[in-house]
Amino acid sequence: MIAWEAAFRIFGWGWKFPSALQTAQAFLDGVTTGKLLGAILASLGRILFSFALAVVLGTLLGFLFARFRWVDDTFGFLVVALQTVPSIAWLPFAIIWFGLNDVAVVFITTIGATWTMTLAARTGVLNLPPLYSRAAGMLGTGTGVRLFLQVVLPGSFPHLMTGVRVAWAFAWRALTAGELLSRGLGLGQTLQDSRDIGDTAMILCVVLVIAVIGTVMDHLLFQSLENRVLVRYGLSPERKRSLV
Repeated sequence: MIAWEAAFRIFGWGWKFPSALQTAQAFLDGVTTGKLLGAILASLGRILFSFALAVVLGTLLGFLFARFRWVDDTFGFLVVALQTVPSIAWLPFAIIWFGLNDVAVVFITTIGATWTMTLAARTGVLNLPPLYSRAAGMLGTGTGVRLFLQVVLPGSFPHLMTGVRVAWAFAWRALTAGELLSRGLGLGQTLQDSRDIGDTAMILCVVLVIAVIGTVMDHLLFQSLENRVLVRYGLSPERKRSLV
């Protein structure tokens, strides 16, 4: 912080890049007026809905590809291709189809995470040991929904949790990009409004808030859940090292 403030004063960045004090003041003003908190809550509301939708859709599609070989052979390559396309590339279609509203943002965010989740679910099922299905059959689990809920889904958890963590990162980035052109509250829209008036302190403040929220969610929630699942299945790095 001290080096940042000193560099601002020594090099005379002016309005093009804010000082540490200006950024801190912008944060305090945003919290005091409620503008920044409102934007954070609006963005979190959109990301939670979009992310949950992406996880459900991606998991179902992944299991479908893994279960039916002809579906995987026919459409599997399409999912891989779609994953390489940045979600922001769908923004023009989202605007044409839905307009500048929350639906367009939700669409962009969901697209950003669905394909990653699909590939993770597909990998999880395909790597499921055949012994699980045979043992389930001997124990009377049968097939269909019961086998899916009691064997396939729990057995795929390690890959699913990794997919969830990566999908969150994709969804969080897609959300901010989509909000840049949406209307109403949101961190992306706050970035756009601040750019329009040249408020670089608020721009940097929002960027830091986005980085902090993304990092906190990844490390405190998703990484923690992933580690617990890996430990539960005996796949943690510590467990692997002890077996070497």
